[in-house]
Amino acid sequence: MNIAGNNRFPRHARVVRPQDFRQVFAQASKSGDRFWIVLGTPNDLKYPRLGLAVSRKHAPHAVDRNRLKRMIRENFRTQQGLAAIDYVVMARPGTSRTSNHELCQSLQRHWYALADRLPEAS
Repeated sequence: MNIAGNNRFPRHARVVRPQDFRQVFAQASKSGDRFWIVLGTPNDLKYPRLGLAVSRKHAPHAVDRNRLKRMIRENFRTQQGLAAIDYVVMARPGTSRTSNHELCQSLQRHWYALADRLPEAS
């Protein structure tokens, strides 16, 4: 039995190619707080994509980096009606010591703040 079902995070919904990351970093609008820096740039697709940059410097233990990445992916996957934007999420120092609930609330603000700043992506 496949427990994951349709709840998977498909590869086409990810920013994975280096040139896509470079494009986001070069042309991005930014939304940030004490937990995250979220960059976003409109894409030519009809759906949003997510890239992750959770560094060892800001989350030194692999278990913490993996927890943050799982939480970011799940929060992104469950959002409804996000604009066609390539998002890249970067963790700030101390993020790994914060509760998932607080981090998820912060991320939700960033998704929609960037969508509001990038009206051409709607």
